[in-house]
Amino acid sequence: MVNPCREHISLSEARKMILAAIGELGYPKAVLLPTEEGLGLVLAEDVLSNRNVPHYVASAVDGYAVVAAETSRATPATVVRLGEEHYLWVNTGGPLPDWCDAVVMVEDTSLAEGGALLLSRALPPGANVRPVGEDVMRGQILARQGEKVGPVLVALLLSAGVAKIPVFRRPKCLFIPTGDEICPMKDWMEAHQVDSGKVPESNSSLLRGIFREWGFDLEVHPILPDSAELIRETLDRMGKAYDLILVGAGTAKGKRDHTAEVISSEGEILFRWLRMKPGRPAMLGKVKGALVLGVPGFPMSTAVAVWSLAYPAVLAMSGISIDSCSHESLIREALGATQSLECEALLPHSSPPGVEEWLRIKAAEIDGRKVSWVLSSGASTMWAMHEADGYALLPEEIVECPKGTRLTVLFTRAVPWEKRALFQGSDDPAFSRIVTPVRQRGADLAIRSVGSLGGLTALARGEGHLAACHLLDGKTGRYNDSFITELSGNERWRRILLFYREQGFLVVKGNPKGVSGIEDLVRKDIRIVNRQPGAGTRVLLDWFLEEAELKRSNVAGYAGQAITHLDAASRVASGVVDVALGIRAAADAFGLDFVTMAWEPFELVVPEKHLGHPGVRVVLEAINDPAWRKSVETMGGYRWPD
Repeated sequence: MVNPCREHISLSEARKMILAAIGELGYPKAVLLPTEEGLGLVLAEDVLSNRNVPHYVASAVDGYAVVAAETSRATPATVVRLGEEHYLWVNTGGPLPDWCDAVVMVEDTSLAEGGALLLSRALPPGANVRPVGEDVMRGQILARQGEKVGPVLVALLLSAGVAKIPVFRRPKCLFIPTGDEICPMKDWMEAHQVDSGKVPESNSSLLRGIFREWGFDLEVHPILPDSAELIRETLDRMGKAYDLILVGAGTAKGKRDHTAEVISSEGEILFRWLRMKPGRPAMLGKVKGALVLGVPGFPMSTAVAVWSLAYPAVLAMSGISIDSCSHESLIREALGATQSLECEALLPHSSPPGVEEWLRIKAAEIDGRKVSWVLSSGASTMWAMHEADGYALLPEEIVECPKGTRLTVLFTRAVPWEKRALFQGSDDPAFSRIVTPVRQRGADLAIRSVGSLGGLTALARGEGHLAACHLLDGKTGRYNDSFITELSGNERWRRILLFYREQGFLVVKGNPKGVSGIEDLVRKDIRIVNRQPGAGTRVLLDWFLEEAELKRSNVAGYAGQAITHLDAASRVASGVVDVALGIRAAADAFGLDFVTMAWEPFELVVPEKHLGHPGVRVVLEAINDPAWRKSVETMGGYRWPD
């Protein structure tokens, strides 16, 4: 039976409960360490100097030790001569004899024949002299409780004779991955074929990296199966050895989710379920003196739970005060965000009511406007986490974000605003490879696959720098002409024929159902996946059906949508569908057979006003890059224009 606890709480409430639990468990914990080993830690007490620095009267310059009174008449016009017995050469930092009280810089002197010193400047007593304790006096407070020990402080403390310092130790942190479905990464990498239902245990690598970026170590326990008894035994043992334990997965309410049950039986659950998306099933408890954070299993859910909850926990356990830190500032630190900027949303977004939602954001600048769009939002989507420029955290009260909404984006990487071109248009795996040669030339390209018509429409709305299309006009039999004419309006758009692509039917190896033409799509034993409305491939399919006088309603799966060619190929390869219309390159990538139906022109379209954009210029240079062209030729299904 799960003990009563707070459920469905906000992130701010969760943070308060974390801090309260840390205090109840007796954190932060102080230790006495050699001074150099305290680097990066927080002082548990004020630290006093054990020595004067310097501990002797020293020269501050290279020059001559003298008696100041003997220099009183020296001017550039009236030089004072001192005999050898009235001066002594000293180096910077060198000790001064008792008889002198000033040091004249060597630049203000010259030596005469016979060894006399000629001075052109009068000195007051103490000039260029470092008295005992000038920098630090014995017994002086050098650093105060709560300050972080940095390299400068370490050097100062050692100079002041402080051999050991009281600091709050870093918490010992452990991650315990659980689940019958997860596969050790070593086995995953070595397996020729992985059983259905098995997924790689990648969260440990993700979390170790996050903790390392924070400056903390995270140890990883071997994977535990979905066994309440094994999880209970492990938590009981590890709770005595670690300060913060992250338990991966098992936080929901399914039949194989045991984390809440175990924490409740071995300790106390403080809260479970957050008003947050993703990351909702996160929970917090205490077991055997350790703080236990249950995190969901999907990578994005895991990451946001750790950013939101584990980061303030490790800070507080390390003695770093966060009481006065705002919610946003802690999130920004956890993410390692370099800047926070408002960006205009290119697309509307709906958020579930009553939750804080994490959005993965890509951004660009168009005509001086910083614009952004949300990448795929699935909790298991790691690609979007990698591709994102940053994150936006929508507050609970925000449900609808219309197009044009100004989103506050926490950027985790530097965006080359002036040199990034935004491409919106037809999906093509060969063109996607152009990004690397573009970056090699000092620019950048952001790609949104929105279909041919979507790309041209984006250009018409001023929401991109370039597009690509392959739209067949069924009335004229020509590609792109009518669409570009209609959408360009009074603007001049440059058209560049990039290559021809081979379009056809993607089928599994051996083509067991004997698909040979458009008529096969209306067979009862055939199911297809289509592309999204406005995609050139969908337009082509519709034209084939009309030419053959076949009804769309008779094609099983016509309403299903794959956003990219590779997505369509994947569905064929996995057996979800029998056929997809797509390009040969996608078939080759998945080891599928291919039935050729057409060769089509693939054109880049650039409004002339953007031809001078640094990113666009580089893209147009890069399409002639020999290495890129060679890689396209290896893919199959492409032909260069004559």
